[in-house]
Amino acid sequence: MANTKSALKNDRKRVVRTVRNRSMKTRIKTLFKKFQEDVSSGNADAAKSSGISYISAVDKAVKKKIFHAHCSDRAKSRVSKQGLSA
Repeated sequence: MANTKSALKNDRKRVVRTVRNRSMKTRIKTLFKKFQEDVSSGNADAAKSSGISYISAVDKAVKKKIFHAHCSDRAKSRVSKQGLSA
């Protein structure tokens, strides 16, 4: 348990950030699953749009320091290997 005022504030901030980061990570995982489903179904237009939205979400997570920059690079590589990215 925190003893000082600053430690109490940091604990409150930690809870808020954990919820925010967890929701962003869950959203990104869902977008990647949707991309994989679109690729496996063979729908190129849907796969391209879902790939773009997945990459955009990953880039935003890197910007907010939820993911490392190398994670974004790997994500872009995986999508572009499918030949469906913009």
